Amino acid sequence: MTELKLIKNAIKGNKKCLEELLVLHSDQLFRTAYLYVRNREDALDVVQETSYKAFLSISQLKNENFFLTWLTKILINCCYDILKRNKREILIENMIEQVSDKKEMRIESLDLLEAVNQLNEKYKTVIILFYFQDLPISEVARVINIPENTVKTYLSRGKEQIKKLLGGMYNGEKIISRSV
Repeated sequence: MTELKLIKNAIKGNKKCLEELLVLHSDQLFRTAYLYVRNREDALDVVQETSYKAFLSISQLKNENFFLTWLTKILINCCYDILKRNKREILIENMIEQVSDKKEMRIESLDLLEAVNQLNEKYKTVIILFYFQDLPISEVARVINIPENTVKTYLSRGKEQIKKLLGGMYNGEKIISRSV
């Protein structure tokens, strides 16, 4: 069954279809949650809470083409809820899990994650959705309810802050970013 058909059936109340969709997108949901909460257990809690809220409100989804946008928006709100509850410092050891499943971790990757984590929340959200989740600008705008030009501005400002935090260098080379 195609993803669109699964979404339509889920909206009509088929819980198995929604479960299949959540499993299909579980890796992406977990990675996004982890980028926000920087803790495996909290990220799993966020994904679980997101799934629960999706089950409760799937019938309210108006356009099946925006399922992933809708789900990501729920996820981000759950991340903010967890962060508000925890209000704790993020340990560097927790970030190592995110970087890679490989045993050899590169310090530069940790520096980049640390720099992203230090950004203003609005820049951080846009950077994560655009660069880490590969969402197009129009989709990022829909997820966080801001105009596309504002997304472009936040991306530009966020990249500038990252460049300053990293001293304009990453992995021994001058930072070259994906064009917006």
